[in-house]
Amino acid sequence: MKNTGRKLNDLEDLQINFLGAVKTIQASLKQLKKSSTPASVVLFSTVAVKTGMPFHASVAGAKAAVEGLTRSLAAEFAPRIRVNAIAPSLTDTPLAGNLLSSNDKRKASADRHPLKRIGTSQEVARLALYLLSDDSAWLTGQILHLDGGMSTLKTFK
Repeated sequence: MKNTGRKLNDLEDLQINFLGAVKTIQASLKQLKKSSTPASVVLFSTVAVKTGMPFHASVAGAKAAVEGLTRSLAAEFAPRIRVNAIAPSLTDTPLAGNLLSSNDKRKASADRHPLKRIGTSQEVARLALYLLSDDSAWLTGQILHLDGGMSTLKTFK
């Protein structure tokens, strides 16, 4: 795989994104099972799993494992614990700082999305809050693509 300047390597992507999720769930499972009301777990993926993006092989592979984990655990833990994942596209956070460091970069990134803008951390947080709440009590095993339409829409000029 081509070096994109990222400091993580393939194994670190897998350890952080997949094994980190597994270890966190394992550490929390006893408490989740004890919950007096049905519990909810929210994991995080990326639009790159579904769309195939250059220079994303390592993180897309690790996040694809997270998506498989989401579906498998949703089946295993039902009906007491719901498990869903959010797969955002580029989001305006410090982690995306290099990709959004100029007006030209920001516009080019926004233009790749059918909604022509970059997502916000507040939007991701609101979706996570919804998935953790009882308002989403009929939702499990889903990967929600919070990506400005990138994973499902192709717009023509």
